[in-house]
Amino acid sequence: MSDQNRLGVFKTYKLYVGGKFPRSESGRVYEVTDSKGQWLANAPQSSRKDARDAVVAARKAFGGWSGATAYNRGQVLYRVAEMLEGRKEQFVREVAASEGLSKSKAAAAVDAAIDRWVWYAGWTDKIGQIAGGANPVAGPFFNLSTPEPTGVVAVLAPQKSSFLGLVSVIAPVIATGNTAVVVASADAPLPALSLGEVLATSDVPGGVVNILSGATAEIAAPLAAHQDVNAIDLTGADAELAKELEIAAADNLKRVLRPPVTRRRPSNEAQSATASSPVDADGASDSEDWSASPGTHRLTAFLETKTVWHPTGALGAAGSSY
Repeated sequence: MSDQNRLGVFKTYKLYVGGKFPRSESGRVYEVTDSKGQWLANAPQSSRKDARDAVVAARKAFGGWSGATAYNRGQVLYRVAEMLEGRKEQFVREVAASEGLSKSKAAAAVDAAIDRWVWYAGWTDKIGQIAGGANPVAGPFFNLSTPEPTGVVAVLAPQKSSFLGLVSVIAPVIATGNTAVVVASADAPLPALSLGEVLATSDVPGGVVNILSGATAEIAAPLAAHQDVNAIDLTGADAELAKELEIAAADNLKRVLRPPVTRRRPSNEAQSATASSPVDADGASDSEDWSASPGTHRLTAFLETKTVWHPTGALGAAGSSY
């Protein structure tokens, strides 16, 4: 059969929850289009039930993932980068279509995303050296502070940067031993859903990363109010939604990573919004430059510090006694 007569097989995009690929519990889908309005695919529209299922999966995976050695987590993240490298052409196509980029610019974004996985993989066994250490105290004690993962983190992925931004918010969360429930970009979810396929064929245990697609506000609300979610990253929320979610997150004292403040609103907008609302010209909050060096602030954002006191014994002229 010639290629001209062959009927192509359209891809069915699914959620990624607990290491499996379910359809939305509600059975709903929505159309995903490119920057010109052309149909690309149908994506599952997640419900509140899907969000709750993802939290259950993330909590179940937390013990094993946080208990793994930092070196092992680094190996797993590096394996993800290896798998992404092998499927680079697919992600270039999806990023180009989702973000309206040329093939060369999409390829540069995908390359940067893969490099970022490798960069965070290298930090897994080093972050403890900058986020912890020995504290000087007055007395015969060792006083040691060590970072520990917060727990289950809800992550609202950037709305505009469908892959590089996505990787930049997921990788630091899991590199430090947390598990994640990720809400993909509402308008450009395809790279995120394909990333789930990569994670499933890497060494990432099921439930460590769970990926949902659909309306950001609909999915984020139950996550922000969920009592078994320990932290939330509001990067993909606009200013109004971020405020609502932050209020809901206060109920069980979740850690909250706020969207970056990019500029102040002009004075004629001051009556309708606070002066420091994190928006760009389009009203979106995710105007962070994802191509810039990421630093370590996202690695430390979802870490708790445990401090341990231990007696050193008698220290005197005769020497120490342990």
